[in-house]
Amino acid sequence: MAVKVTLNPEPVAEAEREKLLEAPVFGTVFTDHMVTAVWTRAGGWEQPELGPRRPFAIQPENAVFHYGQQLFEGMKAYRGVDGALRLFRPDQNAARMNRSALRMAMPQVPEELFRESVEALVRADKNWIPGQGSLYLRPFMFADESFLGVRPADRCIFCVIAAPAGDYFKSGAAGLSVWVEQETTRAAPGGTGEAKCGGNYAGSLHAQTRAYEEGCAQVLFLSADGSGQIEELGGMNIFFVKKDGSVFTPALGTILPGITRASILALLRAEGTPVSEISYHFDELKADVAAGEIAEVFVCGTAAIIASVSRLKFDGGALEIGEPGPLAARLRATLSGIYTGAVEGPQGWSVTVSE
Repeated sequence: MAVKVTLNPEPVAEAEREKLLEAPVFGTVFTDHMVTAVWTRAGGWEQPELGPRRPFAIQPENAVFHYGQQLFEGMKAYRGVDGALRLFRPDQNAARMNRSALRMAMPQVPEELFRESVEALVRADKNWIPGQGSLYLRPFMFADESFLGVRPADRCIFCVIAAPAGDYFKSGAAGLSVWVEQETTRAAPGGTGEAKCGGNYAGSLHAQTRAYEEGCAQVLFLSADGSGQIEELGGMNIFFVKKDGSVFTPALGTILPGITRASILALLRAEGTPVSEISYHFDELKADVAAGEIAEVFVCGTAAIIASVSRLKFDGGALEIGEPGPLAARLRATLSGIYTGAVEGPQGWSVTVSE
């Protein structure tokens, strides 16, 4: 499914682009182009088109405004050490988007359409990749039908946009402070926790505001059943390292199956590190920290890659984890090397984009 290409006749001037790339703040600067493809229930997918990035013309009664039928993905493109353009496991993003689409009653995006749309945008906007950074890619899909009624839309738009990205967090080498939310929850069994849809993130913003007020960068959510089971952060998965070197992370079920999470699990298992996916409760964490059993805590996701957690703050106290540990640093270096081709990863993880 070839992408029809119409290059922007008025791209950002080179000098202005270079200035924007000096220190890009995540998600605030965008490239010259976008890719769109329209789906209708009657006709299926139309040919994807790459063209100048522009606003959508959407009616106020559009279903996406009223019923939130929307989903998205997050991935990155890198300029490799060999000069080649590279993507990290794009097949996994395509597969996860379709799992989200199934949950949101939206059309399946053919992997070929997904992949060719992403690669076309990377080729067109390759000059937007910062020297020491990456190009963050945001494939998304939303209902595009004018009606007021609770049913799946008969027309949807798939789109890919891009933003140059540097470091996600400003803490540098220091660990993050994370707020443990004990009032509101992000997902429940049978809900949309495993889907990458906007509603999950909108529901986390109330707690995120509290986190900022408490001097924390992120929110750790607990389970909706009141048991205090640890789930995930507002936009990242979490890992715990015990003093004996074993590693564990909350099991899937109500949390997003992160691609960085899955990659970390695969790397650890391949090297023989004891690693497990378990049910782990906040009271257990407090006891383990008090007993000196927890050596490291780190979080992961496409945007941040891996970031250490030094402090977990909650109503009534805080858990001091300590300085960033060696495992998080080593895994981050390994993943970063795979992204750019400096480190040989498992087959199929680093995918070259033809120019």
